[in-house]
Amino acid sequence: MKLNENNYCVILSGGQGRRLWPCSRNKQPKQFVDFFGTGRTQLQATFDRVAKILPEENIFVCTNKEYAGIVREQLPEIMEDNIVIEPVSRNTAPSVAWADIRICRRNPEANVLVTPSDQFVLNEEAFIKDVNTGLDFVSKHDIILTMGVKPTRPEPGYGYIQTGDATDAADVYCVKAFTEKPEREFAQMFLDSGEFLWNTGLFLSNARYMSECFEQLFPEVLSKLYSIHPNRTLEEEELFIKEHYPSYPNLSIDYGILERCENVYVMQCDFGWADLGTWHSIYECMRKSEDDNVVIDSDVVLEDSHNNVIKLPKGRLAVINGLDGYIVAEKDNVLLICRKGDSSSLVRKYVNEVQIKYGDKFI
Repeated sequence: MKLNENNYCVILSGGQGRRLWPCSRNKQPKQFVDFFGTGRTQLQATFDRVAKILPEENIFVCTNKEYAGIVREQLPEIMEDNIVIEPVSRNTAPSVAWADIRICRRNPEANVLVTPSDQFVLNEEAFIKDVNTGLDFVSKHDIILTMGVKPTRPEPGYGYIQTGDATDAADVYCVKAFTEKPEREFAQMFLDSGEFLWNTGLFLSNARYMSECFEQLFPEVLSKLYSIHPNRTLEEEELFIKEHYPSYPNLSIDYGILERCENVYVMQCDFGWADLGTWHSIYECMRKSEDDNVVIDSDVVLEDSHNNVIKLPKGRLAVINGLDGYIVAEKDNVLLICRKGDSSSLVRKYVNEVQIKYGDKFI
Protein backbone atom coordinates (compact mmCIF):
# COMPACT_ATOMS: atom_id res chain seq x y z
CA MET A 1 0.00 0.00 0.00
CA LYS A 2 1.36 3.43 -0.97
CA LEU A 3 1.65 5.70 2.06
CA ASN A 4 0.42 9.29 1.88
CA GLU A 5 3.49 11.53 1.56
CA ASN A 6 1.58 14.50 3.02
CA ASN A 7 1.17 12.73 6.37
CA TYR A 8 3.75 13.31 9.12
CA CYS A 9 4.19 12.24 12.74
CA VAL A 10 5.82 13.82 15.80
CA ILE A 11 6.76 11.35 18.56
CA LEU A 12 7.19 12.91 22.01
CA SER A 13 10.13 11.27 23.77
CA GLY A 14 11.66 13.74 26.21
CA GLY A 15 10.05 12.83 29.55
CA GLN A 16 11.78 11.37 32.59
CA GLY A 17 9.04 8.82 33.33
CA ARG A 18 9.37 9.02 37.10
CA ARG A 19 6.00 7.40 37.79
CA LEU A 20 7.56 4.08 36.68
CA TRP A 21 10.57 4.41 38.98
CA PRO A 22 12.77 2.49 39.69
CA CYS A 23 12.56 0.76 36.29
CA SER A 24 12.44 4.17 34.60
CA ARG A 25 15.52 6.19 35.61
CA ASN A 26 16.88 9.63 34.77
CA LYS A 27 19.60 8.23 32.53
CA GLN A 28 17.25 5.84 30.73
CA PRO A 29 13.55 6.74 31.06
CA LYS A 30 10.77 4.28 30.29
CA GLN A 31 10.46 5.15 26.60
CA PHE A 32 13.99 3.86 26.01
CA VAL A 33 13.47 0.59 27.92
CA ASP A 34 12.40 -2.81 26.52
CA PHE A 35 9.92 -2.99 29.35
CA PHE A 36 8.05 -6.13 28.25
CA GLY A 37 10.93 -8.18 26.88
CA THR A 38 9.73 -7.95 23.27
CA GLY A 39 13.10 -6.93 21.83
CA ARG A 40 11.85 -3.38 21.14
CA THR A 41 11.71 -0.38 23.47
CA GLN A 42 8.55 1.70 23.82
CA LEU A 43 10.02 4.35 21.51
CA GLN A 44 10.89 1.73 18.89
CA ALA A 45 7.43 0.13 19.19
CA THR A 46 5.79 3.54 18.63
CA PHE A 47 8.00 4.14 15.59
CA ASP A 48 7.11 0.69 14.19
CA ARG A 49 3.40 1.37 14.64
CA VAL A 50 3.50 4.78 12.95
CA ALA A 51 5.72 3.56 10.09
CA LYS A 52 2.79 1.40 8.94
CA ILE A 53 0.76 4.57 8.39
CA LEU A 54 3.17 7.10 6.85
CA PRO A 55 6.67 7.22 5.32
CA GLU A 56 9.61 6.72 7.71
CA GLU A 57 11.24 9.90 6.44
CA ASN A 58 8.14 11.81 7.67
CA ILE A 59 8.57 10.72 11.29
CA PHE A 60 10.03 13.26 13.74
CA VAL A 61 11.10 12.69 17.34
CA CYS A 62 11.13 15.44 20.00
CA THR A 63 13.51 14.80 22.87
CA ASN A 64 15.71 16.46 25.46
CA LYS A 65 19.38 17.05 24.64
CA GLU A 66 20.28 14.53 27.35
CA TYR A 67 18.52 11.75 25.40
CA ALA A 68 19.41 12.67 21.80
CA GLY A 69 22.15 10.04 21.68
CA ILE A 70 19.77 7.30 22.85
CA VAL A 71 17.23 8.31 20.18
CA ARG A 72 19.91 8.09 17.46
CA GLU A 73 21.06 4.71 18.77
CA GLN A 74 17.57 3.20 19.02
CA LEU A 75 16.21 4.71 15.79
CA PRO A 76 19.05 4.82 13.25
CA GLU A 77 16.35 5.10 10.55
CA ILE A 78 15.51 8.65 11.69
CA MET A 79 17.14 11.43 9.70
CA GLU A 80 19.21 13.86 11.77
CA ASP A 81 16.99 16.79 10.71
CA ASN A 82 13.98 14.86 12.07
CA ILE A 83 15.30 14.81 15.65
CA VAL A 84 14.08 17.94 17.46
CA ILE A 85 16.38 18.45 20.45
CA GLU A 86 15.25 20.78 23.23
CA PRO A 87 18.19 22.91 24.41
CA VAL A 88 16.32 23.31 27.72
CA SER A 89 13.26 21.48 29.00
CA ARG A 90 10.07 23.43 28.24
CA ASN A 91 7.48 20.62 28.25
CA THR A 92 5.75 19.33 25.10
CA ALA A 93 4.10 22.37 23.47
CA PRO A 94 7.30 24.29 22.51
CA SER A 95 8.99 21.17 21.11
CA VAL A 96 5.94 20.31 18.97
CA ALA A 97 5.83 23.94 17.78
CA TRP A 98 9.46 23.61 16.67
CA ALA A 99 8.75 20.29 14.90
CA ASP A 100 5.74 21.83 13.17
CA ILE A 101 7.93 24.68 11.85
CA ARG A 102 10.29 22.13 10.33
CA ILE A 103 7.41 20.16 8.82
CA CYS A 104 5.76 23.29 7.34
CA ARG A 105 9.05 24.28 5.73
CA ARG A 106 9.39 20.83 4.18
CA ASN A 107 5.74 20.42 3.13
CA PRO A 108 3.16 23.23 3.52
CA GLU A 109 0.38 20.70 2.72
CA ALA A 110 1.36 18.39 5.58
CA ASN A 111 -1.02 16.76 8.04
CA VAL A 112 0.46 15.90 11.43
CA LEU A 113 -0.12 13.18 14.03
CA VAL A 114 1.38 13.91 17.47
CA THR A 115 1.84 10.89 19.72
CA PRO A 116 3.48 10.09 23.05
CA SER A 117 6.13 7.35 22.94
CA ASP A 118 4.80 5.32 25.87
CA GLN A 119 1.42 3.94 24.86
CA PHE A 120 -0.06 0.47 24.63
CA VAL A 121 -2.21 -0.26 21.57
CA LEU A 122 -3.99 -3.61 21.58
CA ASN A 123 -5.60 -3.49 18.10
CA GLU A 124 -3.09 -2.03 15.64
CA GLU A 125 -5.42 -2.59 12.68
CA ALA A 126 -8.10 -0.41 14.30
CA PHE A 127 -5.44 2.13 15.29
CA ILE A 128 -4.20 2.43 11.69
CA LYS A 129 -7.76 2.83 10.41
CA ASP A 130 -8.63 5.53 12.98
CA VAL A 131 -5.42 7.51 12.40
CA ASN A 132 -5.84 7.41 8.62
CA THR A 133 -9.47 8.56 8.99
CA GLY A 134 -8.36 11.37 11.30
CA LEU A 135 -5.54 12.51 9.01
CA ASP A 136 -7.93 12.63 6.08
CA PHE A 137 -10.41 14.66 8.15
CA VAL A 138 -7.88 17.29 9.30
CA SER A 139 -6.54 17.62 5.74
CA LYS A 140 -9.96 19.08 4.84
CA HIS A 141 -10.72 21.05 8.03
CA ASP A 142 -8.83 23.64 10.06
CA ILE A 143 -9.23 21.94 13.43
CA ILE A 144 -7.34 20.20 16.21
CA LEU A 145 -8.62 16.61 16.44
CA THR A 146 -7.89 14.62 19.59
CA MET A 147 -8.31 10.86 19.82
CA GLY A 148 -10.35 9.63 22.78
CA VAL A 149 -11.32 6.18 24.02
CA LYS A 150 -14.21 5.10 26.23
CA PRO A 151 -13.15 4.72 29.89
CA THR A 152 -13.31 1.23 31.38
CA ARG A 153 -12.65 2.25 35.02
CA PRO A 154 -12.50 5.43 37.14
CA GLU A 155 -8.79 6.01 36.54
CA PRO A 156 -7.52 9.17 38.32
CA GLY A 157 -4.18 9.06 36.52
CA TYR A 158 -5.64 9.86 33.07
CA GLY A 159 -7.00 13.00 31.42
CA TYR A 160 -10.69 13.15 30.47
CA ILE A 161 -12.49 14.83 27.55
CA GLN A 162 -16.15 15.77 27.83
CA THR A 163 -17.90 15.32 24.48
CA GLY A 164 -20.25 17.98 23.17
CA ASP A 165 -22.42 18.09 20.05
CA ALA A 166 -21.96 15.46 17.36
CA THR A 167 -20.70 16.53 13.94
CA ASP A 168 -21.55 15.27 10.47
CA ALA A 169 -18.50 12.99 10.64
CA ALA A 170 -18.93 9.60 12.30
CA ASP A 171 -17.65 9.46 15.91
CA VAL A 172 -16.38 13.06 15.83
CA TYR A 173 -17.68 15.47 18.50
CA CYS A 174 -17.11 19.02 19.64
CA VAL A 175 -15.10 19.16 22.84
CA LYS A 176 -16.97 20.61 25.80
CA ALA A 177 -14.20 20.41 28.43
CA PHE A 178 -10.88 18.84 29.40
CA THR A 179 -10.10 17.58 32.91
CA GLU A 180 -6.58 16.45 33.76
CA LYS A 181 -6.12 13.67 36.36
CA PRO A 182 -9.29 14.13 38.47
CA GLU A 183 -9.83 12.73 41.96
CA ARG A 184 -11.19 9.17 41.89
CA GLU A 185 -14.73 10.24 42.91
CA PHE A 186 -14.90 12.64 39.96
CA ALA A 187 -13.44 10.01 37.64
CA GLN A 188 -16.27 7.72 38.74
CA MET A 189 -18.82 10.47 38.00
CA PHE A 190 -17.28 10.95 34.55
CA LEU A 191 -17.48 7.21 33.89
CA ASP A 192 -21.11 7.00 35.03
CA SER A 193 -22.20 9.99 32.92
CA GLY A 194 -21.20 8.41 29.62
CA GLU A 195 -20.15 11.87 28.34
CA PHE A 196 -16.41 11.52 28.90
CA LEU A 197 -13.58 9.85 27.01
CA TRP A 198 -10.04 9.17 28.13
CA ASN A 199 -7.57 11.57 26.55
CA THR A 200 -5.00 9.36 24.79
CA GLY A 201 -2.59 12.26 24.21
CA LEU A 202 -2.79 11.62 20.45
CA PHE A 203 -3.94 14.56 18.34
CA LEU A 204 -3.97 15.52 14.69
CA SER A 205 -4.12 18.70 12.62
CA ASN A 206 -2.96 20.05 9.33
CA ALA A 207 0.45 21.64 9.83
CA ARG A 208 -0.62 25.09 8.64
CA TYR A 209 -3.50 25.37 11.12
CA MET A 210 -1.34 23.98 13.91
CA SER A 211 1.22 26.68 13.13
CA GLU A 212 -1.50 29.35 13.45
CA CYS A 213 -2.47 27.94 16.86
CA PHE A 214 1.12 27.99 18.06
CA GLU A 215 1.59 31.57 16.84
CA GLN A 216 -1.35 32.61 19.03
CA LEU A 217 0.08 30.58 21.91
CA PHE A 218 3.69 31.81 21.65
CA PRO A 219 3.46 35.24 19.96
CA GLU A 220 6.60 36.58 21.64
CA VAL A 221 8.69 33.92 19.85
CA LEU A 222 6.88 32.90 16.69
CA SER A 223 5.71 36.36 15.60
CA LYS A 224 9.36 37.45 15.61
CA LEU A 225 10.34 34.39 13.62
CA TYR A 226 7.71 35.00 10.95
CA SER A 227 8.68 38.66 10.68
CA ILE A 228 12.22 37.65 9.61
CA HIS A 229 12.68 37.89 5.87
CA PRO A 230 10.67 35.14 4.13
CA ASN A 231 13.71 33.79 2.28
CA ARG A 232 15.56 32.94 5.50
CA THR A 233 17.66 29.81 5.31
CA LEU A 234 17.03 26.69 7.36
CA GLU A 235 20.21 27.45 9.33
CA GLU A 236 18.97 30.98 10.16
CA GLU A 237 15.65 29.56 11.30
CA GLU A 238 17.27 26.89 13.49
CA LEU A 239 19.63 29.42 15.05
CA PHE A 240 16.74 31.77 15.84
CA ILE A 241 14.68 29.04 17.53
CA LYS A 242 17.62 27.75 19.60
CA GLU A 243 18.39 31.29 20.72
CA HIS A 244 14.79 32.03 21.73
CA TYR A 245 13.76 28.56 22.96
CA PRO A 246 14.47 29.37 26.64
CA SER A 247 11.90 32.18 26.47
CA TYR A 248 9.08 29.73 25.67
CA PRO A 249 6.79 29.16 28.67
CA ASN A 250 6.81 25.70 30.24
CA LEU A 251 3.59 24.43 28.71
CA SER A 252 2.18 21.01 27.84
CA ILE A 253 0.35 20.23 24.62
CA ASP A 254 -2.77 19.31 26.59
CA TYR A 255 -2.94 22.59 28.48
CA GLY A 256 -1.61 24.71 25.62
CA ILE A 257 -3.13 23.64 22.31
CA LEU A 258 -6.11 21.58 23.45
CA GLU A 259 -7.45 23.86 26.18
CA ARG A 260 -6.63 27.26 24.68
CA CYS A 261 -7.27 26.92 20.95
CA GLU A 262 -10.55 27.15 19.11
CA ASN A 263 -11.94 24.41 16.85
CA VAL A 264 -10.94 21.47 19.03
CA TYR A 265 -12.78 18.20 18.36
CA VAL A 266 -12.50 14.61 19.56
CA MET A 267 -12.82 11.35 17.66
CA GLN A 268 -14.08 8.40 19.68
CA CYS A 269 -11.78 5.46 18.92
CA ASP A 270 -11.76 1.81 19.91
CA PHE A 271 -8.26 0.44 19.39
CA GLY A 272 -7.57 -0.86 22.90
CA TRP A 273 -5.44 1.81 24.57
CA ALA A 274 -3.49 2.32 27.79
CA ASP A 275 -1.00 4.92 28.94
CA LEU A 276 2.07 3.00 30.10
CA GLY A 277 3.11 5.81 32.40
CA THR A 278 2.16 4.24 35.75
CA TRP A 279 2.42 0.85 37.42
CA HIS A 280 -1.32 0.80 37.95
CA SER A 281 -2.09 1.39 34.26
CA ILE A 282 0.34 -1.37 33.26
CA TYR A 283 -1.40 -3.73 35.68
CA GLU A 284 -4.81 -2.83 34.24
CA CYS A 285 -3.87 -3.36 30.59
CA MET A 286 -1.84 -6.58 30.83
CA ARG A 287 -3.02 -10.18 30.88
CA LYS A 288 -3.24 -11.52 34.41
CA SER A 289 -2.58 -14.94 35.93
CA GLU A 290 -5.28 -17.01 37.66
CA ASP A 291 -4.47 -15.15 40.88
CA ASP A 292 -4.73 -11.76 39.13
CA ASN A 293 -0.99 -11.12 39.25
CA VAL A 294 0.91 -9.40 36.42
CA VAL A 295 4.49 -10.62 36.08
CA ILE A 296 6.47 -8.58 33.53
CA ASP A 297 9.29 -10.51 31.89
CA SER A 298 10.49 -11.80 35.29
CA ASP A 299 11.16 -15.07 37.12
CA VAL A 300 8.87 -15.38 40.13
CA VAL A 301 7.51 -18.09 42.43
CA LEU A 302 4.17 -16.92 43.86
CA GLU A 303 2.08 -18.48 46.61
CA ASP A 304 -1.11 -17.12 48.17
CA SER A 305 -0.45 -13.78 46.40
CA HIS A 306 -2.98 -11.78 44.41
CA ASN A 307 -3.42 -8.51 42.45
CA ASN A 308 0.30 -7.70 42.30
CA VAL A 309 2.47 -6.29 39.50
CA ILE A 310 6.06 -7.53 39.48
CA LYS A 311 9.06 -6.46 37.39
CA LEU A 312 12.57 -7.73 38.13
CA PRO A 313 15.91 -7.64 36.32
CA LYS A 314 17.12 -10.63 34.31
CA GLY A 315 18.98 -13.10 36.49
CA ARG A 316 16.89 -12.32 39.58
CA LEU A 317 14.39 -14.75 41.13
CA ALA A 318 11.68 -13.62 43.57
CA VAL A 319 9.81 -15.97 45.92
CA ILE A 320 6.70 -14.17 47.19
CA ASN A 321 4.15 -15.43 49.69
CA GLY A 322 1.04 -13.73 51.06
CA LEU A 323 1.26 -10.45 49.15
CA ASP A 324 -1.93 -8.76 47.93
CA GLY A 325 -2.20 -5.57 45.82
CA TYR A 326 1.44 -4.50 45.65
CA ILE A 327 4.07 -3.28 43.21
CA VAL A 328 7.35 -5.17 43.40
CA ALA A 329 9.90 -3.55 41.08
CA GLU A 330 13.69 -3.68 41.06
CA LYS A 331 16.27 -1.98 38.86
CA ASP A 332 19.99 -1.58 39.51
CA ASN A 333 20.39 -0.24 43.05
CA VAL A 334 16.70 0.18 44.01
CA LEU A 335 13.98 -2.23 45.10
CA LEU A 336 10.46 -0.76 45.38
CA ILE A 337 7.67 -2.51 47.28
CA CYS A 338 4.51 -0.44 47.75
CA ARG A 339 0.75 -0.71 47.54
CA LYS A 340 -0.56 -0.58 43.99
CA GLY A 341 -3.57 1.69 44.57
CA ASP A 342 -3.14 5.11 42.96
CA SER A 343 0.55 4.44 42.54
CA SER A 344 1.55 7.49 40.51
CA SER A 345 1.38 9.95 43.43
CA LEU A 346 3.02 7.48 45.81
CA VAL A 347 5.94 6.76 43.50
CA ARG A 348 6.52 10.46 42.82
CA LYS A 349 6.58 11.04 46.59
CA TYR A 350 9.18 8.30 47.10
CA VAL A 351 11.32 9.59 44.22
CA ASN A 352 11.43 13.05 45.79
CA GLU A 353 12.20 11.68 49.25
CA VAL A 354 14.95 9.38 47.99
CA GLN A 355 16.52 12.14 45.88
CA ILE A 356 16.65 14.51 48.85
CA LYS A 357 17.94 11.92 51.32
CA TYR A 358 20.25 9.76 49.18
CA GLY A 359 21.00 11.74 46.01
CA ASP A 360 20.66 11.34 42.24
CA LYS A 361 22.45 7.96 42.04
CA PHE A 362 19.21 6.27 43.10
CA ILE A 363 17.04 8.28 40.69
